[in-house]
Parts: sequence; structure tokens; C-alpha cells
Amino acid sequence: MVDTRPFLPVSSHAGSDPTGPSENRRKPMKLQLSIFFVLLTVGFFAALLTSNNGSDNGFVKENEHGSLASPSSEKQLRPVSRGPAVGVSEKSNRLFAKDNENQLAYPWNNSMLSWQRTAFHFQPEKNWMNDPNGPLFYKGWYHFFYQYNPHAAVWGDIVWGHAVSKDLIHWLHLPLAMVADQWYDKNGVWTGSATILPDGKVVMLYTGSTTENVQVQNLAYPADHSDPLLINWVKYSGNPVLVPPPGILDKDFRDPTTAWLTSEGKWRITIGSKINKTGIALVYDTKDFIYYELLDGVLHAVPGTGMWECVDFFPVSKTEENGLDTSVNGPSVKHVVKASLDDDRHDYYSIGTYHEKNGTWIPDEPKIDVGIGLRYDYGIYYAAKTFYDQNKNRRVLWGWIGESDSEAADMQKGWASVQSIPRTILFDKKTGTHLLQWPVEEIESLRLKSYEFNQVKVQAGSVVPLDVGPATQVRLFVMYLCVSPIRSRPRSC
Repeated sequence: MVDTRPFLPVSSHAGSDPTGPSENRRKPMKLQLSIFFVLLTVGFFAALLTSNNGSDNGFVKENEHGSLASPSSEKQLRPVSRGPAVGVSEKSNRLFAKDNENQLAYPWNNSMLSWQRTAFHFQPEKNWMNDPNGPLFYKGWYHFFYQYNPHAAVWGDIVWGHAVSKDLIHWLHLPLAMVADQWYDKNGVWTGSATILPDGKVVMLYTGSTTENVQVQNLAYPADHSDPLLINWVKYSGNPVLVPPPGILDKDFRDPTTAWLTSEGKWRITIGSKINKTGIALVYDTKDFIYYELLDGVLHAVPGTGMWECVDFFPVSKTEENGLDTSVNGPSVKHVVKASLDDDRHDYYSIGTYHEKNGTWIPDEPKIDVGIGLRYDYGIYYAAKTFYDQNKNRRVLWGWIGESDSEAADMQKGWASVQSIPRTILFDKKTGTHLLQWPVEEIESLRLKSYEFNQVKVQAGSVVPLDVGPATQVRLFVMYLCVSPIRSRPRSC
């Protein structure tokens, strides 16, 4: 039986009898309703106040049905700069923002973000990543180190992440290689490069940002060279091994390259910098990676290009179809200088001639010099680094893809940035000025099926369906045979 009076009657403060006349029962009910509406009004204004002055994370949550919030609930976001204040290039995505201009946070939901996680491009399991660091092949494993924030999906608290692979496609994530635990890298374990010595041992040079935000160069090496995974690293007790030389500002001295051997048996490196608005690459010689000699002059300089970050320097063969070890030189070799420009966040390269005696490099075509000519990539691509893969006699190129998601979206999905698919690069014999790039051959292992269609006739303006079954991506190789109205025999076209 249904209770016709499911709520207990409310007693008045005067102790009214609930069984008394109905007029006496209505008065306390009116009082409670009045209090209820007052509280409801107060709650409404409190909620309105909170929505205007609450957290600035810019996230918009979906309701139980996965629908988006209305446009009126979108947050205003102010672009935040990350990096330049401590002496590195801008790391936040401000591509579509003007300085000091608020932006609307796009109302992402989990359903929309779930498909953004990549399948083949390298990325950490979570949080922020940027520059590739010290890639190398060692004792059967490809090693990839990278700039990583272990605490959030934004730039900051930078340490070295580490992963290994057998094929440059499938990766095993390892513990952090180096963390910011010394005065000389307390504000960041920044970009560096690996050098494999003739005895097979590995040394790593990297930039550290000190407790005073001074950029210095540091030495590290594996704790156990017999460990193919290189899990544990030791920082040299005498770090830093290099500090900014006279005439170079404290925040304009970073990103040492892989070292190469000179004919005198010395190791040589270059480090990016600038003087006023002229981008430069400083050159140092060393015998032991501990004590260094600064060469007179610079490897190269280009006025108006600003700070050079992540400089790379390597040889390419003019005659052979394979990569070269960084120390190779000779008449059949050209050298590439690449710089990442702090001012516009693009990677530029040029091909030229290296003069070992005085440690200088001259571009073959000054009109397409570093910073004013060719780029590796014309999308969002930065801080690229190559390494010589002695396993397959090739030079492999890595590059950081910053994407174009907002910082709010990055924090909501829990990760930011990917690395490009590694590319093999060679000298382009046809142009003599360009590099040829294509994905490493291991990418072919990801293809599941192949179909071949022969003698398919295609008329001008026609649409010809090809049944390849279900697929999310398809790669086409097409060879056409054209029939000339004059000639009766087909010919390639």
C-alpha cells in the first residue's frame, strides 16, 4: 500500500500538534519553503562566482552522456610563455595567440581525445616531451633519449627520458637516464649528444642549466659499459667541463654536438650560440672530453638568424648510397650544418665544404645558407638530431613534432608532443644542394597486406574504384603507361 504521507510533518517551534487544524500545519511549511528558496538563490550566485573566478585549467568536462558543454561555459585562457625566461626557445604552443590575448578553451571531451594517441610515432607513456637527445645504436639496441617532464604535460622540470628498440618502431621505456640533481643542471638537464669512442665506449655531453640559470656543458657516461640497455649513468665529478666563453651570454651557450675525430687525433665538437643577432657555432677541441680548447673564429655564422640551438654537423657521401660516420672526411664528402632557430622555431640546413685545419665550414650556395634557405621539414618540426647507425650503415634523422594542440588540451589528455618517424637521409646527387629523406625501412613491417592491380584503364576525369578491403591508412605506388595519340605503343609518363 502506498503511503499517502511519505514525508514526516514538520513541527513548529511552538510545539504544534501535527494532528491539529490544517492552517497550523501550513505555516511551518511556508517557512521552510522560504528558507529553501533563499538557500537556492545563495547557492546559484556562489556557483556563478566560482565559474568566473575558479581554476584556470581551461578544461571542460563532459556530462554523463559524453556531450559537450555549451559555448557559454568555455573558459578564457591567457597564453603562457614557457622557456625563454630561463634561456631556451619557446616551448608552449602560442601559434594562434597574440601576446596578452585571451583564448577560448576548446571544449574537448574524453571521446574526442582518445583517438589522438599515436600508434607508430615515438612518445612517452605520459607527460611532456621535446628535443631528441643522444640517439645511438649500442650492443644490438637502438637508444633514444629525450627531453622530458616527469610531472606534467607542459614544459618544465626537464630530465632525460630513455627508451630502447630493436627496430626504431617498437619501444621499451626504461627508467630516467639523468635527472636534475646537481647544481650545474638543477634547472634542467638539457639537450646533448652521444659519441661512441674507438674502443666502443660511450660518452655523453649535455647542457645543464645551473642554479643561477647559466648554461654549462657537462659530461656523463654509462655506469656499466657491458650493459646493452645502458640503464645507469654517471655524471663526471668535475662537471661542468665547459662554461660560456668571454663575449657569450650566460643563456646563449647550449646543445653540444656529437664529436668527430680530426687528423691530429683530437675530438672536435660545436656548440650553438649567438652574438647580437648573428647565429654562430663555436668550435672546441679535446683529447679526453674533460679539458677543451676553444678554436679561433667559429665553424660558421649567419647574420640576422639569431640564436642557434641544437646545431648538427655531419658528412654525406657524394658518390655512395649509404651514411657516413661523423668523423669521415675526404674529397668525395660534403658536410651538412643544421641549426634550429630560436627566433622562428624552424630547422634549417645547408650543404658545404668543411676545412679541418681552421675548423670552418663554407656553404656551397650562400643564397641558401643556414637559416635563410632549406628546411628539413615545412611543418611543425624542430630540434632535429642525426646519428650514424653503424648497424645498417645509414644516417638517421630524428625530429620533435610539437603538434598544435592547446596547452589545456595537452593537460587534459595527459601527454604532449611526439617524435617524427625516424628518417634515412642522403646527399641528393641531382640537385647537389638538397638532402633526400624517407622513413627508415623498418616502417614497412607495419604494413599488413598488399594488393596489385594490373591493366587498369583510367580515362581522363574518371573515378576507378579499387577494392583493398578495410583499412585506416593506404599507401599507393602507381606506374602509368600512356598511349600517345601519335604513337601506337604505350610509354611511361
